[in-house]
Amino acid sequence: MKHKLSFTLALALIILVSNSFAQDKKVNSFIGVEACGTCHKTEKQGKQLDIWKKSTHSQAYKTLQSEKADKIAADLGHKTPAAKTEACLKCHASGYNVDKALLGEKFKVEDGVQCETCHGAGSNYKSLKVMKNRQESVANGLIVHEKTENFCTSCHNSESPTFKEFKFAEMWEKIKHEVPKTN
Repeated sequence: MKHKLSFTLALALIILVSNSFAQDKKVNSFIGVEACGTCHKTEKQGKQLDIWKKSTHSQAYKTLQSEKADKIAADLGHKTPAAKTEACLKCHASGYNVDKALLGEKFKVEDGVQCETCHGAGSNYKSLKVMKNRQESVANGLIVHEKTENFCTSCHNSESPTFKEFKFAEMWEKIKHEVPKTN
């Protein structure tokens, strides 16, 4: 009985401590391209917003809203239009599968493959104070891919019904969006 009581108390303490840590850690929510673009549209930031706007990533969701996309979805056996089919949305949009409470006022699924698709939900790293420190940004949820090609090919692969050869180096040149180095 004494052993059982000690185990129960230890378990209760673990749960209590775990819950207090969970409450301290803020949930990261999606803020949307418009919010990211506030800072990432300047020359100093490499006009990253403009690069995205000119990319096919910004049109990824819109491609699902076509008769052609709906036919592809139907031919694959899906009962919903492409823009409502998870198998399509997983590579053409962000935020479609998260609790609506995690979507900020400016976030739009219709923005397709956007900043937070690749870099993670931004509410906890969006502030200039945090973004000035890469390590702090990463600690607050910013995703920086060490192997960018591996991440890109999680969508650009033969699983896609419209897949064509993916030449990472060539495609990366079209969408890379580094912050220019200053002297």
